[in-house]
Amino acid sequence: MPYVLVSTQIRLETGPTMVGDVYSDPAIMNYLGARKTTMLGNNFSEYHVDEPPRLVLDKLEKIGFRMVTMTGPERGEDR
Repeated sequence: MPYVLVSTQIRLETGPTMVGDVYSDPAIMNYLGARKTTMLGNNFSEYHVDEPPRLVLDKLEKIGFRMVTMTGPERGEDR
């Protein structure tokens, strides 16, 4: 099974969510309802959905994907 990268900006945990790049499986991107976008100044495209990452992961689980790992910012002791 292929890997899918799911990412969002730190302050946008409600979406949009980046779900792929130009090499992503078009059938999976279609299933997620992703749109291919190229940001001004970038020479590459990404697929995005409006849903938050949690809903994207729920959809992917329904077709057999599972989360392998995750990461996020560390919370400092001084916060």
